[in-house]
Amino acid sequence: MTVGVVQDVVKSIQGPYREETIVLSALDSSLVLFIVAELLHTVRLTIRNQTLDAEPFLVVGLIAGVRKVLIVTAEAEKSFRWQVKGIELLVLAGLILVMATAAYVWRRSTRPGDYFTPPEARH
Repeated sequence: MTVGVVQDVVKSIQGPYREETIVLSALDSSLVLFIVAELLHTVRLTIRNQTLDAEPFLVVGLIAGVRKVLIVTAEAEKSFRWQVKGIELLVLAGLILVMATAAYVWRRSTRPGDYFTPPEARH
């Protein structure tokens, strides 16, 4: 996977030299590496604990959503208009908000004592 990322960056440097292409290639590839690393970590935790927890998958979804937002905004023309790209960004923003809310609710529901215990009782 890492070798493929380096090859993509080298290809973009060797071809017609465009800063946008190099930056987009490096950004996209490095964020994909983060997604793969988080998925591998999630699978390792699932196997070790023998439980399936939704929170790590929500984190992977958040990383993927943010990656797509960054790529779409980087590829957008300088004269941005609310057509296909704008609608895509709105949908992505909504999905990110829903996943972040779900991760927050999941964390509160699985560890209620951390949030509802009075501060003087925590000592």
